[in-house]
Amino acid sequence: MSSLRVGGFVPLTTIDFPGRLAAVVFCQGCPWRCSYCHNPQLIPAGAEAERPWQAVLDFLERRRGLLDGVVFSGGEPTLQAALPQALREVRALGFETALHTAGMYPDRLAALLPLLDWVGLDIKGPAEHYDAITATPGSASAAQRSLELLLASSVDHECRTTWHAGLFGRDELDRLGAGLAQRGVRRWKVQACRVEG
Repeated sequence: MSSLRVGGFVPLTTIDFPGRLAAVVFCQGCPWRCSYCHNPQLIPAGAEAERPWQAVLDFLERRRGLLDGVVFSGGEPTLQAALPQALREVRALGFETALHTAGMYPDRLAALLPLLDWVGLDIKGPAEHYDAITATPGSASAAQRSLELLLASSVDHECRTTWHAGLFGRDELDRLGAGLAQRGVRRWKVQACRVEG
């Protein structure tokens, strides 16, 4: 099996895995083309890795007892077939695992849930705006199915939405939040879209 393609690495974060000191592995590749993407360099799936996966494992081996967990972010981590094995390897070192995902591959997410301690699920916006936001037809149905799977699991999670008034209005944002709460989402974070750069 091929190893995980790492597009970037942060050795310490206090904000990406609630309540834990963690490292972040940015996975290369994403099939969606959100106009406000803050990691556009991670979109090309075939880009050269920033570092070998083994180098990340070597770093984590030296941080046992100092870090609590490892976050797999992106890009879109579930794009990579090597992710399940990478999660197993990190857990074997004694770390908790977290995933940042947009939920574009619900079947893959379902298979990963037993290997995860926490998930941050991006909810891009109301379903009727998904295709425009992601530049990908049918993207809303995949995200909604992933949300259903996450809510049915015992994995701790939160939903997050990046909001720009040019994408959809404040009233739609409020309805989105109310709808998520009705479905059982207990934690929903809204962040303002950064347009600089």
